[in-house]
Amino acid sequence: MTAAPPFQNTSAVAKPAFGSSAPAVAAANASAASFAALTASLDYLGPEGIEQVRQAYRFADEAHLGQLRNSGEPYITHPIAVAAQCTAWKLDAQALMAALLHDAIEDCGVTKAELIERFGAPVAELVDGLTKLDKLQFNTREENQAESFRKMLLAMARDVRVILIKLADRTHNMRTLGNSPREKWHRIASETLEIYAPIANRLGLNTTYRELQDLSFRYLHPWRYSIIEKAVGRARSRRRDLVQKVQNDVDAIFAAAGLSMRIAGREKTLYSIYKKMDGKHLSFAQVTDIYGFRVIVPGVTDCYTALGLLHQMYKPVPGRFKDHIAIAKVNGYQSLHTTLVGPSGINIEFQMRTEEMHIVAEAGVAAHWLYKAGDPSSQSERLGTQWLQSLLDIQQETRDATEFWDHVKVDLFPDAVYVFTPKSQIMALPRGATIVDFAYAIHTNVGDRTVAGKINGEQVPLRTELKNGDVVEVTTAPVSTPNPAWLGFVRTGRARSKIRHYLKSLAQTESQELGGKLLTQALRSEGIERLPDEDEAHQPIWDKLLRFTGNRDRVELLTDIGLGKRIASIVAKRLVTLMAEQGEKPDALLLTRERYTSHEQVSQGAFILDGSENALVQFCKCCRPVPGDGILGYLGRGEGLAIHTDDCAVGQRLQYKDAERFLAVAWADEPVRLFEAGIVVTVTNRKSVLARVSAELASTEVDITHVDMGDESSLDTAELRFVIEVRDQSHLEAAMRNLNRMPAVVRTRRIKPAH
Repeated sequence: MTAAPPFQNTSAVAKPAFGSSAPAVAAANASAASFAALTASLDYLGPEGIEQVRQAYRFADEAHLGQLRNSGEPYITHPIAVAAQCTAWKLDAQALMAALLHDAIEDCGVTKAELIERFGAPVAELVDGLTKLDKLQFNTREENQAESFRKMLLAMARDVRVILIKLADRTHNMRTLGNSPREKWHRIASETLEIYAPIANRLGLNTTYRELQDLSFRYLHPWRYSIIEKAVGRARSRRRDLVQKVQNDVDAIFAAAGLSMRIAGREKTLYSIYKKMDGKHLSFAQVTDIYGFRVIVPGVTDCYTALGLLHQMYKPVPGRFKDHIAIAKVNGYQSLHTTLVGPSGINIEFQMRTEEMHIVAEAGVAAHWLYKAGDPSSQSERLGTQWLQSLLDIQQETRDATEFWDHVKVDLFPDAVYVFTPKSQIMALPRGATIVDFAYAIHTNVGDRTVAGKINGEQVPLRTELKNGDVVEVTTAPVSTPNPAWLGFVRTGRARSKIRHYLKSLAQTESQELGGKLLTQALRSEGIERLPDEDEAHQPIWDKLLRFTGNRDRVELLTDIGLGKRIASIVAKRLVTLMAEQGEKPDALLLTRERYTSHEQVSQGAFILDGSENALVQFCKCCRPVPGDGILGYLGRGEGLAIHTDDCAVGQRLQYKDAERFLAVAWADEPVRLFEAGIVVTVTNRKSVLARVSAELASTEVDITHVDMGDESSLDTAELRFVIEVRDQSHLEAAMRNLNRMPAVVRTRRIKPAH
């Protein structure tokens, strides 16, 4: 049985004074600028590995020759410090070489090809994954940052050593941030707190996570940091006797039970104390769980035995027991947690874990190198695998760097809920996750086809948030597809990226079909019956047309036409010219028929609408056209086809400004769905008038999708605004006639935008 010195802050960091002079720091650290400072911790590599690291050091030392840090010390001290942190995780020679070389491409003009030739492709890939994209041109700093993070995270998904080196790099930069200009503190510390600390936590690197949080806090809020640091120091000296008594009591009860163990003190980090004070509006004196103990025992069963012994010694606080051994956290963390009422009524938290759990708890994915690295069944072997794989999945659906980073950020929050499938499999999801998130966590096909869900056997809406212990069941249907409304409540990056990818694919398919119809229609107006085939004879025509439009292929051209990025009539005229050059002349009869029947109600060249057009055809809400109305089709830039009534003021203004983007549209003989229309019903203000009007609409087989009464309770009359679904214009007129016959109805009119 061994005891660690009580209460050494596990996130203790190097703390140079804010005003320390650069020359003094440089002199103190000059000896670190040599390989000798690193060799003492390389004995686990063997002679060959040490020699490879030595060669990388020599190369880096030469590349950075003459460069100095803000402190005035040689720049090489930074790569050495990063490599030293990596040796603490027992990373292999390749990772240590990459740590020493990590700034070579970015700051020294060394190329990736040079690194491949000198040190091999694996080392070069690691260094490249760590290199920011500052040399490329981006519109904004945010775009540059998002692209750099995407590159780093995808490299990390392929090889987790990338992020371990990056975290070691960021940790050393934060330890020495006091030497940088003060105006940089806020940006760098905020980035560390919002991005790097959550990544460290997500991968189980708790020691690094706590240190990055405290360092960020120190530079974001120096005054608050200093006040809390002094308060903790005073509390530590006041409670030393109490802490020693608890430690002696624990030693005695475990010795009596004959259970071997090691006990270590744990002190809450300054940042976590600050967050608790700030979030719960507490004073420092009200934060009672500053101190705690870790009890490390030989086996899993011993953890539960230790829990029983501690509960016999002190009374447990109800509701403060957590079993993270049976259900591990999403980052692989395992321990039993309990809070006990110790001497003088002070709450003290105890954590029980095995030696392997302790290493995993502190080092996360780095525990793979520290403990049982060769054992594939080890918990550390599986750490982060699922999340790292999800980064690659999200990348497949998301090409925009900012969108990718938005997806990833939602998965970086530490809080999680643990739910069960109907077969009792445990699944961990972020707090706030819904049934749709659960469905996509199972499989993309399950998420895409979800139609309903049950929690603990009860039917609930898909947007229902999951709670710990819920048993979740998903109902699917083969014909179901993702609903755009899901994006308003899903919580996980995986679900969000899958839904967006589906909607983008759907929109592209629909816009391609619409573009094909529009180009065919425009060609008919020029006397050509249909589009030329994609065969060998017509390939030169398509090649010349694509050079004219600037598109990569026919699919992209038709998609652009469907989205309104290209005008079908202009493309058609060019296509006719190219076909004429190959001897394919317009059909005079077709040309005459198309051009001189446009005055008729339905031109043969019109685009026919039946309501099945999905997202690329929008029936505008300003006038809400229904079958039977005269209509106009406006091809917006990148927005698809917008349909207005021919007497709509908005549509007429657009036609006056942008006539070339309007095209002939007509209703199909038998539309396949109902259409929305807006009506205003002016009524005398009587009791239950809304109910009577609604009942009258229902009697004419009209569905009400929205109603607005306004606040006119004090007036003699009121306006009821309805959005209703009707089959066509005659159905709408019949409903309005029935309403006008009611005694309480003054008049009924359709909503149209004013001129």
